[in-house]
Amino acid sequence: MDAAKRIHYGDELYNALVKRETVAPLTSREADITIEDAYHIQQRMIARRLEAGERVVGKKIGVTSKVVQNMLNVHQPDFGYLLDGMIYNEGESIPMNTLIQPKAEGEIAFILKRDLMGPGLTNADVLRATECVMACFEIVDSRITDWKIKIQDTVADNASCGVFVLGDRAVDPRKVDLGLCGMVLEKNGDIVGTGAGAAALGHPVNAVAWLGNTLGRLGIPLKAGEVILSGSLAALIPVVAGDSLRVSIGGIGGCSVRFV
Repeated sequence: MDAAKRIHYGDELYNALVKRETVAPLTSREADITIEDAYHIQQRMIARRLEAGERVVGKKIGVTSKVVQNMLNVHQPDFGYLLDGMIYNEGESIPMNTLIQPKAEGEIAFILKRDLMGPGLTNADVLRATECVMACFEIVDSRITDWKIKIQDTVADNASCGVFVLGDRAVDPRKVDLGLCGMVLEKNGDIVGTGAGAAALGHPVNAVAWLGNTLGRLGIPLKAGEVILSGSLAALIPVVAGDSLRVSIGGIGGCSVRFV
């Protein structure tokens, strides 16, 4: 795919975000689109957001759990960027008219206290660089019509990132078993999902190490102060106006969000 097409699709996805519209899957229009093409398209979409005044505050790892891979028929992880315009506070209401077709994921967020630059990062490197972990919600939101995505579609669309909410406690990652900690996700008071840290590539730290090494090969660091979302621990939960969600993760804490 030539540079002009990559710019065109990046602009198309940015405009879809701004207008809260969807577009046909890129893979239905470009049979030979590669994952490399998709990341170039993502970079263009992010550049447009930065030009509009937003700033990068972190990164996200997507499609880490088998249940999400099976749901989306996407079978490898991807990454995207977190921007300051995506942040909501614990318990805050998210207006549905700012999103298109949102789904909620319960995750473990890592807050970094020092830079990480791959390749060659180990799990021990990740833990040494982590200030704390927190329960969080990522509200994923696809600009692709009806979530009819392949890996190239979601990568191009900034890994289907919408907004995110950090929880009510910050915990030292060395004081909790991040692989075994259990997660319960409630929607309007009913349990709608359960999982454990191991759902994210076998261990959330594995996911962050994967991200650091993958980005490192592209010359991109994980930076001190950044938020790193390590991936969903259960199936995605569709949401509509009026829904209230809470996620609780053993040893870490909880996070709540409402949709209006």
